[in-house]
Amino acid sequence: MNINELLQYNGASPCPEDIDKYWDEAVAEMKATPPDVELIKVWDLPTVECFDMYYTGVGGARIHAKLARPKNITKPTGAVIMFHGYHVRFPEWLRLLFFAGQGFCVAAMDCRGQAGLSEDNSSCTGTTVEGHIIRGAFESDPGKLLYRSIFLDAAQLAGIVADMDCVDENRLYTFGGSQGGAISLACASLEPRIKKVFPYCPFLCDYKKAYELGGVAFTEIEQYFVRSDPRHETGDALFERLGYIDIQNLVHRLKADVKMASGLKDTSCPPQTQFAMFNKIPTNKEYILYPDYGHADYPEVFDLALRWFLEE
Repeated sequence: MNINELLQYNGASPCPEDIDKYWDEAVAEMKATPPDVELIKVWDLPTVECFDMYYTGVGGARIHAKLARPKNITKPTGAVIMFHGYHVRFPEWLRLLFFAGQGFCVAAMDCRGQAGLSEDNSSCTGTTVEGHIIRGAFESDPGKLLYRSIFLDAAQLAGIVADMDCVDENRLYTFGGSQGGAISLACASLEPRIKKVFPYCPFLCDYKKAYELGGVAFTEIEQYFVRSDPRHETGDALFERLGYIDIQNLVHRLKADVKMASGLKDTSCPPQTQFAMFNKIPTNKEYILYPDYGHADYPEVFDLALRWFLEE
C-alpha cells in the first residue's frame, strides 16, 4: 500500500464487543493490587542516581524496572517510561541516561516472562509455541492472556512514576520500538495521565493481517496453525480472542498525543498493521516515515522523541 492507502486502512482483525468492559475490569484489578515498591540503588553518577525497582503486578508477580533519577531536583520534572522489544529485556543504562541527562525521571520495564528480571507466575493450558501472543489464548477466561498482564504491568509502572514526588504528572511520556512501541501505546491507553506517546515500528497490531502478510514477528501464529490446527478449525475463535490484546482495539481510549515512526519496508511488523492502529487514534497524531527502512532503530528516532518531550 502507498501512504494514501495506508491512511484509509482500518484493519482485518475483529474487535470483541466487550473490549471496554474487559479493560475496565483489568484496570480495576491493577488498581486494587498494592505495588509494594522497592528501590535498590545500583549506580551513583555525578548527576543521576540509578535504581533497580521492583513492584507487584496483577496476580502477585514481582516486576523489575530500571529507574534513573536526576539528582538535586528542585521542582517536579517530566518522566519518560520506556519499553523494550520482543523476547529480550531492557538494554544498557545508557538509553535511560539519554533522557535523564536532560532532567527527566526515566523508568524502563522488563516484560514478565521474557529475558529480564521480572517474574512470570502465570499458568495456562495448551501450547504457547514460541512466544507470548497466543499464551493464554485457549483458556475459557480471556483474562489469562499474557499480554493482558504485561500491559497492566506497564500501566502500573506509569502510575507509580506519576505519583513520585519528583515527577510532574502533567509531563508523563512513553517511548519504545516494536513490542516496546505497542506497550507504550497500551500503557497510555490504560493510564490517562500520560500526555505523549512516541512508538516506532509498533508490534501487536492487526493480528489477522499480520498473519496473512507473513509478518516475521508474528510467526508463532502460523506455527500454531501448522502444529496444532492445520485446518484452521479454531482460526476465527483465535483471532477474536487476540482482539482483546490488539493495540488497534485499545487506542480509542487514548488521551495522549502520538508520534509514530514507521519503515515502509518493514516485513516484521508490516506497515498495514501499524496504520490499522494509527488510523483509530482519536487524539492529535503524526506519522514519520522511513521509506527505505524495515524493522529497525531508525536514525534520529531518539532525538526526535527527546525534542518532542522537551517542548512542554
